[in-house]
Amino acid sequence: MKMVRTGGAAVLVATMLAVAACGGDDGGSGGSEGAELRLWLNGTDTPQELRDYLVETFEEQNEGATLVIEEQDWNGLVPRLQTALTSDEQTPDLVEIGNTQSPTFTYAGAFSDISDLYEDLGGDDLLPAFVDAGSVDGTVYALPYYSGARAVFYRKDLFEAAGVQVPTTLDQFTEAARTLQAANPAGTPNFSGFWFPGQDWYNGVAWLNAYGGDLAVQEGDEWVGALSSPESQEGLAKVQELFASATSAPRDADSNEPWVPFNNGEAAMFSAPTWARWSIDLPECNKGVDPDDESDEATALRGEQQACNEEKTGVFALPGLEEGSAAPVFAGGSNIAIPAKSGNQELARNLLEIIFSEEYQTMLAENGLIPGNTEYADSLGDDVYAQAALAAAVDAELTPAAEKWADVEGARILEDFFQEIAGGADLATAAEKADQLITDTLD
Repeated sequence: MKMVRTGGAAVLVATMLAVAACGGDDGGSGGSEGAELRLWLNGTDTPQELRDYLVETFEEQNEGATLVIEEQDWNGLVPRLQTALTSDEQTPDLVEIGNTQSPTFTYAGAFSDISDLYEDLGGDDLLPAFVDAGSVDGTVYALPYYSGARAVFYRKDLFEAAGVQVPTTLDQFTEAARTLQAANPAGTPNFSGFWFPGQDWYNGVAWLNAYGGDLAVQEGDEWVGALSSPESQEGLAKVQELFASATSAPRDADSNEPWVPFNNGEAAMFSAPTWARWSIDLPECNKGVDPDDESDEATALRGEQQACNEEKTGVFALPGLEEGSAAPVFAGGSNIAIPAKSGNQELARNLLEIIFSEEYQTMLAENGLIPGNTEYADSLGDDVYAQAALAAAVDAELTPAAEKWADVEGARILEDFFQEIAGGADLATAAEKADQLITDTLD
């Protein structure tokens, strides 16, 4: 492994460099009897059906071993990883990590070298930008788990009532959001044409990208904040317009669970990865089924409920500046890696093989996640959700591949910056301050 810099997450994982890649309980050659493998998965993006498949398949293929899946909250993940990945006792054996966080931990030596598995697990069919985010100087430490470019969900009835059509350019989107905001067809207090909380840089960055701006750029051997560039300022001005006239979302809230206000009738549109379709639960469609009820009747009622939700909800890729183009939205998703301090290196590699198997990759796609292996993306289907996901993914972009980018996210610099501009701060002044913070953090 290679340690390039110290500081931030890098300091906390520097001691890993002395750890042998196959050290630990099973040493890469021992048996699996009695071994417990711990897998960290983040949030609820991996459905329970897939989790059950991993547990059952792993335990069938590794006699005597057990798999325990531990769900982590995305919020505060970076500091939890910084603590766990430096501890023999606390480290998981396989870990999901946000694609934007991968460069920091891969550069710091937090993960084991899995270059020898690259071809067997998908090779060139693996999402290339995600592979790059998990690699250092050609050595692979983390592979793509799934991707999920954001698309826009909308209430068909509210569009009709406000006389709004599905927009085909970014300017039309802003106009539609404003019109919906002003019309408030349902008469809901604190209504939003577009649910856009003040800290939601994940969605706001689409406008930055569309106008040719950047969060940060590399100048020689250093990374510097780029929010002050003319291109970034132009895109951010459009974002500030949306904050001022198209949303009533709280200025001090982030992008978490945007379907909640949508379900409550408080928003006509929200933007999220397309697997959010399963979280839409409109009151007029809800059948009151006990979530633990697995009877045939309950299953049928859930099907009716989902069909009703999808009949009343539309989805489209956020359009770009020109007709027929898609905006370069943020490419959400995750990588997956084996921590260097895991004592179950061989068992973790066995689990990786299951995760990148045709069966599991297909299951990811069937649940609305763009699988890490693009060979199986066709399993997304051809419905409107799959079409929107693929259209959005074509030009989706990652955050800068700076080795300490996770420290920028951990410090919530962008959340603070977007909250400032949502509150009406001077763009140039706020951007200059944020650029300095980003530069200082990255270098």
